[in-house]
Amino acid sequence: MNPADIAWMLAATALVLLMTPALGFFYGGLVRSKNALNTMMMSVSALGVVGISWALAGYSIAFAPGNAFSGNLSRAFLSGVGLEAQGSIPHVLFFSYQGTFAIITAALISGAIVERMRFAPYVAFLFAWSIFVYAPVAHWVWGGGWLSRLGALDFAGGTVVHVNAAAAALVAAAVLKPRKDFARQAILPHNVPFTLLGAGLLWFGWFGFNAGSALGANNSAALAFTNTMFAPVATLSVWTMLDLVRSRRVTAVGGATAIVVGLVAVTPAAGFVSPMSAILLGAAAALPSYYALLWRARTSLDDSLDVVAAHGVGGTVGALLTGILAQKSWNGVSDGLLFGNPRQLAIQAAAVGAVALYSAGTTWGILKLVAAVVPLRASAREEGLGLDVTQHGEEAYTQGEGAILVLPDTPGPPVPMSEPVLAPGGGAS
Repeated sequence: MNPADIAWMLAATALVLLMTPALGFFYGGLVRSKNALNTMMMSVSALGVVGISWALAGYSIAFAPGNAFSGNLSRAFLSGVGLEAQGSIPHVLFFSYQGTFAIITAALISGAIVERMRFAPYVAFLFAWSIFVYAPVAHWVWGGGWLSRLGALDFAGGTVVHVNAAAAALVAAAVLKPRKDFARQAILPHNVPFTLLGAGLLWFGWFGFNAGSALGANNSAALAFTNTMFAPVATLSVWTMLDLVRSRRVTAVGGATAIVVGLVAVTPAAGFVSPMSAILLGAAAALPSYYALLWRARTSLDDSLDVVAAHGVGGTVGALLTGILAQKSWNGVSDGLLFGNPRQLAIQAAAVGAVALYSAGTTWGILKLVAAVVPLRASAREEGLGLDVTQHGEEAYTQGEGAILVLPDTPGPPVPMSEPVLAPGGGAS
């Protein structure tokens, strides 16, 4: 084992773990104030429930020996996961680092279903999804499964994380159906500075996400680190120009979104392309995601925070451009189409399609199973009051003592309300 590699991977693990509460700030700022805590808790809860599922079975399914589609359960309950070497770092550190990926991937899905999914079924869904969707896909690409054997390139999670989560988000948004106010009134972000803070912290954590995927303090980590810095720079620049041409205004929400799109797009390519190729990739990724956002707003799909446009489109573009821009002189693994290997692009397309189909189908099955036990959707009354109060008994913002509202279906003490709300009889309370 290498002390420098251990030190870097300790830091990288902490950086990626930070990304989940950062995602909570990013998402939380984009919703209405009455749902801010619930939205942030959808990310924070993943730290607990997915962390547990990863230790119990997810890690074994992803990385234990097995077949082309799944690892066996020989590592379940962390059996045999100790201080022995896994590459040049301790096995327990490799387990921990990979666990942070499982957590953030599951949390990403929440952006499509905020402001309307009840919290208890959401937690149950996360637990099942992390075991039956994320872990097998991670095995396919990183655990020696069939996509790895096919030669798919995914340095840090373009398919495993972003295409996977976006396919699940698309299905979840369709199953839950739109919010009651969707397309009827403007649903505006309540705290854009939160979103900018979240974007900045995500970018900071993403250095661990991408450069840490080298699993050591080495040249590959240095390349991934540099590409993680400059691809979003290009995306943000192009996004700014698109905003100026279209509306003569550059929005903060658009800037924050552009940063995330650039980070998503470079994730599969981070250790496989040159820095100039990463800049080209980041610039190219801005256009399809930008116009996907505009198109989605004109449809009946209530993907609340545009997980599909940012992570699905961005991840797909990044995965495909990896098949075009990969350069063996930089990565020592494979060239892409631009450097004489057209087969790599076909492999990348197959990986994107397979992951999207598997994630979408299995997500639908999990949601239907959970719905057979407990309702997924908040009632119209709960949605009107806001999920902060109805699901958590708290408010993000209080302005002194307000009226008292007792929710008949919520045990416990009365809930203080800072603003007038509709009581069960229809009057202001």
